[in-house]
Amino acid sequence: MNDRAAFRVGSGYDIHRLVPERKLMLCCYEVPYERGLLGHSDADAPVHALIDAILGALALGDIGQHFPDTDPAYKGISGRALLKAVLSLPELQGWQIGNLDITIIAQAPKLMPHIMAMRQALADAAGLPIEDVSIKAKTAEKLGPVGAGEAIEAHAAVFMYHA
Repeated sequence: MNDRAAFRVGSGYDIHRLVPERKLMLCCYEVPYERGLLGHSDADAPVHALIDAILGALALGDIGQHFPDTDPAYKGISGRALLKAVLSLPELQGWQIGNLDITIIAQAPKLMPHIMAMRQALADAAGLPIEDVSIKAKTAEKLGPVGAGEAIEAHAAVFMYHA
């Protein structure tokens, strides 16, 4: 730790296409739905956005630099495993998440019935109390690929402090 601020804020974004024959993983939780997100990993867009927020807060690049989709080692890997790997990076030693805030934009499925379960799953994965995990669901008002039900996107913000 140098003389710089003992706290940091990061933001992240991700989007994945919805396709048949995939599980829909959002915030380390499987949402029942007939389609899932396409990706090299489990395509958990909110967790990927959170990882980018954490890495961004500490100027450590982005998820693609740490876990490239060209590396077969990450084929099918869970968002939970990626999050745990990021939180274990030596550069994060002494840094803790104060709180995180995620917004998921999806025309379908309706996510409100799953918000508490997603909050708990993500809190467990990040080692946080549920009070420090906020998840909101919005629609795209039928605009663009998200509004057409072709994709789901996520935005994340994280506050980190040096303990």
